[in-house]
Amino acid sequence: MRTLYHLWLSPFCRTVRISLAEKKVEFQLRAENTWDRRDDFLALNPAGEVPVLVETDGTAISSASVICEYLDEAYPDPPLMGGNPKARAETRRLIQWFDIKFNNEVTQNLLGEKMMKRFLGLGEPDSSAIRAGYRNLQYHMDYIAYLVDRRNWLAGDDLSYADLTAAAHLSALDYIGDVDWAKHEVVKTWYSRLKSRPSFRSLLSDRIPSAPPPNHYSDLDF
Repeated sequence: MRTLYHLWLSPFCRTVRISLAEKKVEFQLRAENTWDRRDDFLALNPAGEVPVLVETDGTAISSASVICEYLDEAYPDPPLMGGNPKARAETRRLIQWFDIKFNNEVTQNLLGEKMMKRFLGLGEPDSSAIRAGYRNLQYHMDYIAYLVDRRNWLAGDDLSYADLTAAAHLSALDYIGDVDWAKHEVVKTWYSRLKSRPSFRSLLSDRIPSAPPPNHYSDLDF
């Protein structure tokens, strides 16, 4: 059985989980406390980061974007990178947008400060970083709304890794109750389309001991 090494609230790991489910590729999850720096895990990925997908033949593939491109080549149905060079370029651009810009400006300032510091014992959350995260989130929600107002999905006509990447980040923030969906109806409608897909069921069943999500987290109707 192929194995995905992951952390429960990592949006990068969540992207891969959704992608594997979309492609109906069977896998098992293994939570990896990357801060433990296990020798066996470092042998799989010397960078010591998740996600890492270990294929049935033992091949280890690391980094969410690399794993997703691999999956599109190895398991091409359904295609999620885009059907032509321009579509693939736009998908890659948006993956970078969410995994770099959104992550730095929003995810790290909210999830990182409010949850990861707590679990790692790194001290009190930085209130200025949290305020910046909330401000930046509004800008990014407006950008998502701009895209879905003009397209069927974020990168164009078809569901792509751009949607899965964006939804993965938002799902992690939604777990800690940091998305005010009432202020962003257009984005809420787009997210509900993803949330209702079978590939999302695993994420919606996630529960972290001592840190349960809000009631609406697993409610398909919010």
